[in-house]
Amino acid sequence: MRIPVVERKRFMVGKYEVVAQPIPYSTHMLRYTVFVAGKRIGALASMPTESDCRFLESPPAVPPVKIFQVVYRPGRPKKGALPASRTEENS
Repeated sequence: MRIPVVERKRFMVGKYEVVAQPIPYSTHMLRYTVFVAGKRIGALASMPTESDCRFLESPPAVPPVKIFQVVYRPGRPKKGALPASRTEENS
């Protein structure tokens, strides 16, 4: 006896063509592949909205990595290091 599998579906969301096909070894889950002008722009495991499709077509710019976060790694002081100096002196 075979487990029933959902068939492929093809539909449009705005100007985007979406193909829903079953995920292998899954009964109910579908993979939604998004196309625009016949070119694949991405795939989702949940039903895409038009804003999801726009995000796949042109994702927002990612800011550059801040070098300070990579270089500055506080930890234990080395053996023989002088104690940290205080900026405020006791008056």
